[in-house]
Amino acid sequence: MVMAVARFESLFRKAASLDVDKRDLARLEDFLGGKLHDLLAVGAATAKANGRDVLLPHDLPITAGLERSIHEFRRLDEDLELDPILGHLATRPPLDVTYAVETEERLPFVLGGLCVALARTFKVLDPDVVNPQTRHWERAGTIFDTLL
Repeated sequence: MVMAVARFESLFRKAASLDVDKRDLARLEDFLGGKLHDLLAVGAATAKANGRDVLLPHDLPITAGLERSIHEFRRLDEDLELDPILGHLATRPPLDVTYAVETEERLPFVLGGLCVALARTFKVLDPDVVNPQTRHWERAGTIFDTLL
């Protein structure tokens, strides 16, 4: 887990000059697990509506803003540890689709884009924030729940 914490700290520092620590990692894993499940659930519904049991990358409801954040994540050249996040998915109701290989390959970048978007949302909520507090996490979560 130490390596995952270091990656998380580095990403948030690069994306928005934020100082986060291992206590924030559990919040991030919960956030990403929830948002990923939401995106996959909508993607599964899209695949089903198109008569498919396979979720393709274009089924995911990626907004223009999230796509920009995904590109920024790629530019930052950071890696994420997916196992804890994917473990959260196992606790949620299963989706009745199979993920295409291309979809699975895209997920780390979607999660990275969500991290970049979250970090920058903290700065929008409070331009002076250096270390996001509970109120920042709650407000950002509410914004993402409203939009994604």
